[in-house]
Amino acid sequence: MDLGLGGAAAVVVGGSRGMGFATARCLAEEGARVAVVGRSQAGVEAAAESLSGYGSPDAVGFAVDVRDGDAVSELFADLGGRWGGELNVLVNTVGPNAQGAFDVLTDDQWRDAVDDGVMSMVRCVRSALPLLRSAQWARIVNFSAQSTRRQSVPLVAYTAAKSMLTSASKNLSQLLAPDEILVNVVSPGTIVTPSLIEWAMSVGVESSDPYALMDAIGAHFGHPAQMPRAGLPEEVGPLVAFLASRRNSYITGADINIDGGSDFT
Repeated sequence: MDLGLGGAAAVVVGGSRGMGFATARCLAEEGARVAVVGRSQAGVEAAAESLSGYGSPDAVGFAVDVRDGDAVSELFADLGGRWGGELNVLVNTVGPNAQGAFDVLTDDQWRDAVDDGVMSMVRCVRSALPLLRSAQWARIVNFSAQSTRRQSVPLVAYTAAKSMLTSASKNLSQLLAPDEILVNVVSPGTIVTPSLIEWAMSVGVESSDPYALMDAIGAHFGHPAQMPRAGLPEEVGPLVAFLASRRNSYITGADINIDGGSDFT
């Protein structure tokens, strides 16, 4: 299926690894010009080099702390200069690294969760909007989480931040609908990413096997998916690429689970 992404200008925030890189790869394979944003200079450079081999020869990486509003503004000013003042696709994958029950989290930990999980998206969208509005067509896809529908005591700040992001994204879809800029949310469940593997090692599970990781999630959080294994980043990327494409011409304000089966709420 041709997604109509040939020549499109696309930014994937958090695109140097995991689900972000899988998304960037799909966009590159469809012929988009892709910029990946991450905190590590080495990481974004390696990702851009890989993407050049997947169909985006002009892929570029930017090491930017998305908690820094001035740095985010400079990033999109740079991209606007590179791409003629237009942007077709913005994907935000950044999320908080927040664990702890309600009664042990500090004010600073709550602030960090909101800053990483919500304000990073707000800053990127706000800086990108002039470029998105200048383009012939534009899409925004934000990453939330399946845990917003099924609570876990140790993930209260993470889940609260992702719930805020989902709500803000739905509101944004209403604001931008008259401009025909489509805004959607995807909510992954347990996906084999570097952060999940790091967490598993911290609880004594030294494996990247999707079945072992799902067992660990079930043991620690109590709500594994209906599928007996964790998902893979390459099972997330194609859906995000579709939502971010011209082929998606009418889906907006949606929150779509990618979780191996949990419920339909």
